[in-house]
Amino acid sequence: MNYFPYVGSGPYCYANSFSMMFGEASLSPAVIEFATGSPFGMQLHGGAMPFFDPYGWTPEAGFDDALAAMGWTSVVMRGGSEAEALARLANALAAGPVWVGPVEMGHLRHQPGMRGAIGADHYVVVLALRDGLVEMHDPQGHPHATLPLADFMAAWRGETVDYGEPFTMRTDFRRAEVVTEEEAIRRALPAAIRWLAMDRDLQPPPGTLGNEAAVLALADRVAAGCDDDLRGHLIHFAVRVGARRAADAARCLTRIGRDTAAGIMGRQARLIGALQYPLVARDDVMAAAHLRALAPTYRELLAALESAVAS
Repeated sequence: MNYFPYVGSGPYCYANSFSMMFGEASLSPAVIEFATGSPFGMQLHGGAMPFFDPYGWTPEAGFDDALAAMGWTSVVMRGGSEAEALARLANALAAGPVWVGPVEMGHLRHQPGMRGAIGADHYVVVLALRDGLVEMHDPQGHPHATLPLADFMAAWRGETVDYGEPFTMRTDFRRAEVVTEEEAIRRALPAAIRWLAMDRDLQPPPGTLGNEAAVLALADRVAAGCDDDLRGHLIHFAVRVGARRAADAARCLTRIGRDTAAGIMGRQARLIGALQYPLVARDDVMAAAHLRALAPTYRELLAALESAVAS
């Protein structure tokens, strides 16, 4: 199978931030995203908010497995008071850039239209503190952005982000072993299967649905008339990142010869990506039809990956 890859912009904030921290030894953002497990499932968080990522998954839940699969380590620091967090950040910056997140995107007022908390998580790489400003590489498309310290600290406190802890940062990134991209993909497969099987000791909010049940519930909700908040979330974030994750995962699986699984993920990518137009055009019947076609692919993908690992 020759899966045609996507190259372009998109909301890959933590994968791009990790890539910046890895420097010249970095694996591609597509492989980093694959290693976090994010492409392997779909969830209706709390029964209400759809994400094209696994049941109970959060970025924080996938990071340690991803780093291990890629042969990297880092030191995580989190919590404490605002003064303690700022002191930790200043000390760490003496040795180089610092990976920071999750932060509340709505407080990042260098991004157009951001005026306060919107309940959206984000990740950045902080470069310096000076003159009451924070300088950062923001992978949303803002290299060397600056932000007043008060706004940055409000974002970093993350009071409206529903996972992780305030003032989380990672430093001391070290390459523990040299791992090729193909080997990193292979190493990530067992975690991918566990995510797809919903075989994790996680406790998402009550009412959370996963995979086929989540997609079908979302299809029913969209078919009944997609409200503006749900539509905005889907067209500005969830569909864009979900289609890219699946497309990148299809390409990764192709690279290691897992063609059956790659074909299923390619179909997922096309179905998720095809949601964008009908949702924008308010053709909710068509959008619901795409979702219903997507629903059984998670079962199919799990079977394909389990067979590939067993062989």
